[in-house]
Amino acid sequence: MEYQVGADSICLPKPVYILKTASVVGKLEGEGPIGDCFDMICEDDRFGSDSWEKAESEMQKEALTLALGKAKLQGADLRYIFAGDLLGQTIASSFGLIGFQRPLFGLYGACSTIGEALSLGAMTVAAGYANLVGAVTSSHFAGAERQFRFPIEYANQRPLCSTWTVTGSGAYILGTEKSHVKITEVTTGKIMDMGVRDAQNMGAAMAPAAAALITNHLRDFGRKQDDYDAIITGDLGKVGKEILLELCDIEGHPIDDKHYDCGMEIFNHLDQHTCAGGSGCGCSATTMASYYMPRIAAGKWKRVLFVPTGALLSPVSFNEGENVPGIAHGVVMEYEE
Repeated sequence: MEYQVGADSICLPKPVYILKTASVVGKLEGEGPIGDCFDMICEDDRFGSDSWEKAESEMQKEALTLALGKAKLQGADLRYIFAGDLLGQTIASSFGLIGFQRPLFGLYGACSTIGEALSLGAMTVAAGYANLVGAVTSSHFAGAERQFRFPIEYANQRPLCSTWTVTGSGAYILGTEKSHVKITEVTTGKIMDMGVRDAQNMGAAMAPAAAALITNHLRDFGRKQDDYDAIITGDLGKVGKEILLELCDIEGHPIDDKHYDCGMEIFNHLDQHTCAGGSGCGCSATTMASYYMPRIAAGKWKRVLFVPTGALLSPVSFNEGENVPGIAHGVVMEYEE
């Protein structure tokens, strides 16, 4: 059987099951419209630590510990961990997961990192190189502001197109033991640079990558949008969602009635003053794990295309006047009785 499909996709040689997930978030996320879905909500966004960065590491540790506990597993049972975050050299993952003492692949796909982690984790399990792996990502509003934008004390005016970095971490345990949710296919995204230079407008930077990923995925598998119960993007927000829907229409794949966006779900952007919605590695990781996954596990959705999205910039590239490229990673999740 040929496992390489089309130009950008693969069909896994055997299903890889999502055994358990866990989500840990901050106070603002807990006050949002899906707040009652998360496993842990911390009223202190420092999570008992003395810095935002240490707080993010603590979230990763708690999320993976919770997911393992649900699966009745120990950290030692994992063959590999695939993890990433937004901080320089992925230090939230390095310091947060050091205590598990498991082989670690540190990843960076910006806000699309959970898609990358699930893709590589599923490929590893399907190929027989591991029976159990963990996929973990995180982000923190204050840490991201400090690294990418302005000191919080500066109190700058946020443009309405900007998104609010989610304080949260999502963890997934993948394995060969059967559950109700399986990963069957992966489509890997290409870097898309459409000339966006506004580092505050992440939705505009990421939407073309999401549209390309969805179009390429449907082409590779010879499918239509109606073959899916839902197509879920990571964190395009209000601005990016509008651009995505228009681009998919142009490509002949209208997804208006299939599309959901994690960044639109996690906050009430008007009441919570989060501008265009949520973003960050923790946005799609926590929202999928806590809000969308139960719909698949219950059989309400039979096939879902999960498309986390990321903006590939750094303070260095932004200060040197570079564009903001985008990328997306696609993972197909299906229900199994």
